[in-house]
Amino acid sequence: LTKIQAHLHARRPHRGLDLTAVRRRNRLEWANAHIRWRLALWRGVLFSDESRISLYRADGRQRVWRRVGERFADVNVVDRVAHGGSGVMVWAGVCYGQRTQMYFIDGILNAQRHRDEILRPIVVPFIHDHHRMLQHDNARPHVARICTQYLEAENIPVLAWPAYSPDMSPIEHVWDALDRRIRQRVPVPANIQQLRTAIEEEWTNIPQATINNLINSMQMVVTPDTDWSSDPPGPP
Repeated sequence: LTKIQAHLHARRPHRGLDLTAVRRRNRLEWANAHIRWRLALWRGVLFSDESRISLYRADGRQRVWRRVGERFADVNVVDRVAHGGSGVMVWAGVCYGQRTQMYFIDGILNAQRHRDEILRPIVVPFIHDHHRMLQHDNARPHVARICTQYLEAENIPVLAWPAYSPDMSPIEHVWDALDRRIRQRVPVPANIQQLRTAIEEEWTNIPQATINNLINSMQMVVTPDTDWSSDPPGPP
Protein backbone atom coordinates (compact mmCIF):
# COMPACT_ATOMS: atom_id res chain seq x y z
CA LEU A 1 0.00 0.00 0.00
CA THR A 2 1.56 3.29 -1.10
CA LYS A 3 1.46 6.52 0.89
CA ILE A 4 -0.91 7.99 -1.70
CA GLN A 5 -3.24 5.01 -1.46
CA ALA A 6 -3.17 5.37 2.32
CA HIS A 7 -4.19 9.03 1.91
CA LEU A 8 -0.92 10.25 3.47
CA HIS A 9 0.51 13.58 2.36
CA ALA A 10 3.82 15.29 3.04
CA ARG A 11 3.38 18.24 5.36
CA ARG A 12 5.63 20.44 7.45
CA PRO A 13 5.56 19.21 11.09
CA HIS A 14 3.75 21.25 13.72
CA ARG A 15 6.20 23.00 16.03
CA GLY A 16 4.92 22.43 19.54
CA LEU A 17 6.25 23.19 22.98
CA ASP A 18 8.41 20.79 24.99
CA LEU A 19 5.70 20.00 27.52
CA THR A 20 6.67 17.40 30.09
CA ALA A 21 4.11 15.84 32.41
CA VAL A 22 5.10 18.29 35.15
CA ARG A 23 4.76 21.29 32.86
CA ARG A 24 1.35 20.12 31.65
CA ARG A 25 0.21 19.68 35.25
CA ASN A 26 1.43 23.17 36.16
CA ARG A 27 -0.44 24.65 33.21
CA LEU A 28 -3.61 22.84 34.23
CA GLU A 29 -3.29 23.99 37.84
CA TRP A 30 -2.78 27.56 36.68
CA ALA A 31 -5.84 27.34 34.43
CA ASN A 32 -7.98 25.93 37.22
CA ALA A 33 -6.85 28.77 39.49
CA HIS A 34 -7.97 31.37 36.93
CA ILE A 35 -10.97 29.66 35.36
CA ARG A 36 -13.40 31.86 37.28
CA TRP A 37 -11.72 35.09 36.30
CA ARG A 38 -14.23 37.49 34.81
CA LEU A 39 -13.51 39.20 31.53
CA ALA A 40 -12.94 42.45 33.42
CA LEU A 41 -9.98 40.89 35.22
CA TRP A 42 -8.29 39.74 32.01
CA ARG A 43 -8.85 43.21 30.60
CA GLY A 44 -6.87 44.56 33.53
CA VAL A 45 -3.68 42.64 32.68
CA LEU A 46 -0.72 44.10 30.79
CA PHE A 47 0.73 41.19 28.79
CA SER A 48 4.41 41.85 28.05
CA ASP A 49 7.18 40.01 26.25
CA GLU A 50 10.33 40.27 24.16
CA SER A 51 10.59 39.07 20.58
CA ARG A 52 13.31 38.89 17.96
CA ILE A 53 12.31 40.11 14.51
CA SER A 54 14.66 39.00 11.74
CA LEU A 55 15.46 41.01 8.67
CA TYR A 56 15.04 37.93 6.50
CA ARG A 57 12.76 34.99 7.12
CA ALA A 58 12.96 31.59 5.49
CA ASP A 59 9.67 29.79 6.12
CA GLY A 60 10.33 26.84 3.82
CA ARG A 61 7.36 27.65 1.58
CA GLN A 62 9.23 28.83 -1.49
CA ARG A 63 9.18 26.35 -4.40
CA VAL A 64 10.79 26.25 -7.85
CA TRP A 65 9.76 24.40 -11.01
CA ARG A 66 12.69 22.73 -12.74
CA ARG A 67 13.62 19.92 -15.09
CA VAL A 68 15.87 16.99 -14.29
CA GLY A 69 19.47 18.16 -14.14
CA GLU A 70 18.58 21.82 -13.43
CA ARG A 71 18.79 21.65 -9.64
CA PHE A 72 21.82 23.94 -9.41
CA ALA A 73 20.92 26.33 -12.23
CA ASP A 74 21.16 29.96 -11.07
CA VAL A 75 17.46 30.53 -11.61
CA ASN A 76 16.65 27.67 -9.23
CA VAL A 77 19.02 28.60 -6.40
CA VAL A 78 17.78 30.73 -3.48
CA ASP A 79 20.38 32.47 -1.35
CA ARG A 80 20.41 31.25 2.24
CA VAL A 81 20.99 33.70 5.08
CA ALA A 82 22.55 32.05 8.12
CA HIS A 83 20.24 32.02 11.17
CA GLY A 84 17.74 34.31 9.44
CA GLY A 85 20.32 37.07 9.02
CA SER A 86 20.52 40.09 11.27
CA GLY A 87 17.55 41.33 13.22
CA VAL A 88 16.42 43.30 16.24
CA MET A 89 15.13 42.38 19.69
CA VAL A 90 12.12 44.31 20.91
CA TRP A 91 9.98 44.53 24.03
CA ALA A 92 6.39 45.70 24.31
CA GLY A 93 3.20 45.20 26.27
CA VAL A 94 -0.47 45.02 25.31
CA CYS A 95 -3.70 45.25 27.26
CA TYR A 96 -7.36 45.86 26.54
CA GLY A 97 -7.73 49.27 24.96
CA GLN A 98 -4.04 50.20 25.02
CA ARG A 99 -0.47 49.20 24.31
CA THR A 100 2.93 50.37 25.51
CA GLN A 101 5.61 51.94 23.40
CA MET A 102 7.93 49.65 21.48
CA TYR A 103 11.37 49.36 23.07
CA PHE A 104 14.41 48.19 21.08
CA ILE A 105 16.89 46.07 23.03
CA ASP A 106 20.50 46.42 21.91
CA GLY A 107 22.81 43.69 23.12
CA ILE A 108 22.04 41.21 25.89
CA LEU A 109 19.18 42.02 28.26
CA ASN A 110 20.16 41.19 31.84
CA ALA A 111 18.17 41.78 35.01
CA GLN A 112 19.64 45.20 35.75
CA ARG A 113 18.98 46.44 32.24
CA HIS A 114 15.45 45.03 32.39
CA ARG A 115 14.80 47.00 35.56
CA ASP A 116 16.51 50.23 34.49
CA GLU A 117 15.48 50.35 30.82
CA ILE A 118 12.05 48.69 30.80
CA LEU A 119 10.46 48.34 34.22
CA ARG A 120 11.37 51.73 35.67
CA PRO A 121 10.73 54.04 32.69
CA ILE A 122 7.95 52.13 30.90
CA VAL A 123 6.15 49.42 32.88
CA VAL A 124 5.76 51.05 36.28
CA PRO A 125 4.44 54.41 34.99
CA PHE A 126 2.10 52.62 32.58
CA ILE A 127 0.65 50.37 35.26
CA HIS A 128 0.29 53.18 37.76
CA ASP A 129 -1.43 55.39 35.19
CA HIS A 130 -3.79 52.70 33.89
CA HIS A 131 -4.19 50.51 37.01
CA ARG A 132 -3.07 47.24 35.44
CA MET A 133 -1.54 43.96 36.58
CA LEU A 134 1.73 42.89 34.94
CA GLN A 135 2.15 39.59 33.14
CA HIS A 136 5.57 38.42 32.02
CA ASP A 137 7.08 34.99 31.53
CA ASN A 138 9.70 33.26 33.66
CA ALA A 139 12.76 34.48 31.74
CA ARG A 140 15.70 35.00 34.07
CA PRO A 141 15.80 38.81 33.78
CA HIS A 142 12.10 38.96 34.67
CA VAL A 143 12.27 36.85 37.82
CA ALA A 144 15.67 37.99 39.06
CA ARG A 145 15.68 39.30 42.62
CA ILE A 146 16.45 42.91 41.74
CA CYS A 147 13.43 42.97 39.42
CA THR A 148 10.99 41.20 41.72
CA GLN A 149 12.04 43.37 44.66
CA TYR A 150 11.70 46.52 42.57
CA LEU A 151 8.19 45.58 41.45
CA GLU A 152 7.21 44.80 45.04
CA ALA A 153 8.58 48.15 46.22
CA GLU A 154 6.53 49.90 43.54
CA ASN A 155 3.38 47.95 44.48
CA ILE A 156 3.10 46.39 41.02
CA PRO A 157 0.87 43.30 41.06
CA VAL A 158 2.30 40.47 38.93
CA LEU A 159 0.23 37.66 37.44
CA ALA A 160 1.80 34.26 38.19
CA TRP A 161 2.60 32.48 34.94
CA PRO A 162 3.34 28.79 34.26
CA ALA A 163 6.68 27.92 32.68
CA TYR A 164 6.89 27.03 28.98
CA SER A 165 3.56 28.68 28.20
CA PRO A 166 4.09 31.44 25.63
CA ASP A 167 1.18 29.98 23.63
CA MET A 168 -1.20 31.01 26.41
CA SER A 169 -0.31 34.71 26.21
CA PRO A 170 -2.18 36.89 23.68
CA ILE A 171 0.92 38.96 22.95
CA GLU A 172 2.38 36.00 21.03
CA HIS A 173 -0.34 36.50 18.43
CA VAL A 174 0.36 40.23 18.39
CA TRP A 175 3.99 39.45 17.48
CA ASP A 176 2.72 37.25 14.64
CA ALA A 177 0.47 40.04 13.40
CA LEU A 178 3.36 42.51 13.57
CA ASP A 179 5.65 40.17 11.63
CA ARG A 180 3.06 39.62 8.89
CA ARG A 181 2.53 43.36 8.48
CA ILE A 182 6.28 43.89 8.13
CA ARG A 183 6.61 41.14 5.47
CA GLN A 184 3.72 42.63 3.51
CA ARG A 185 5.30 46.06 3.19
CA VAL A 186 6.27 47.24 -0.27
CA PRO A 187 9.18 47.36 -0.46
CA VAL A 188 10.10 45.02 2.38
CA PRO A 189 12.83 46.29 4.75
CA ALA A 190 16.29 45.77 3.25
CA ASN A 191 18.48 46.79 6.20
CA ILE A 192 18.30 47.13 9.97
CA GLN A 193 17.36 50.80 9.97
CA GLN A 194 14.48 50.15 7.58
CA LEU A 195 13.42 47.21 9.74
CA ARG A 196 13.37 49.35 12.89
CA THR A 197 11.31 51.99 11.10
CA ALA A 198 8.90 49.34 9.83
CA ILE A 199 8.52 47.86 13.32
CA GLU A 200 7.71 51.24 14.86
CA GLU A 201 5.19 52.10 12.16
CA GLU A 202 3.45 48.73 12.01
CA TRP A 203 3.31 48.49 15.81
CA THR A 204 1.11 51.58 15.89
CA ASN A 205 -0.87 50.39 12.85
CA ILE A 206 -2.07 47.13 14.41
CA PRO A 207 -5.79 47.72 15.04
CA GLN A 208 -6.60 47.94 18.73
CA ALA A 209 -9.63 45.77 17.99
CA THR A 210 -7.24 42.93 17.11
CA ILE A 211 -5.53 43.23 20.48
CA ASN A 212 -8.85 43.53 22.29
CA ASN A 213 -10.13 40.33 20.66
CA LEU A 214 -7.02 38.49 21.82
CA ILE A 215 -7.46 39.72 25.38
CA ASN A 216 -11.10 38.66 25.31
CA SER A 217 -10.04 35.16 24.22
CA MET A 218 -8.28 34.54 27.54
CA GLN A 219 -11.50 33.14 29.00
CA MET A 220 -11.36 30.43 26.34
CA VAL A 221 -7.66 29.76 26.93
CA VAL A 222 -8.25 28.68 30.53
CA THR A 223 -11.21 26.38 29.84
CA PRO A 224 -10.60 22.76 30.92
CA ASP A 225 -11.11 21.30 27.43
CA THR A 226 -8.51 23.56 25.80
CA ASP A 227 -5.91 21.63 23.79
CA TRP A 228 -2.69 23.36 24.80
CA SER A 229 -0.65 21.36 22.29
CA SER A 230 -2.05 23.74 19.68
CA ASP A 231 -2.34 27.50 19.48
CA PRO A 232 -4.96 29.38 21.54
CA PRO A 233 -7.72 31.20 19.69
CA GLY A 234 -6.53 34.17 17.71
CA PRO A 235 -8.29 37.20 16.32
CA PRO A 236 -11.23 36.59 13.98
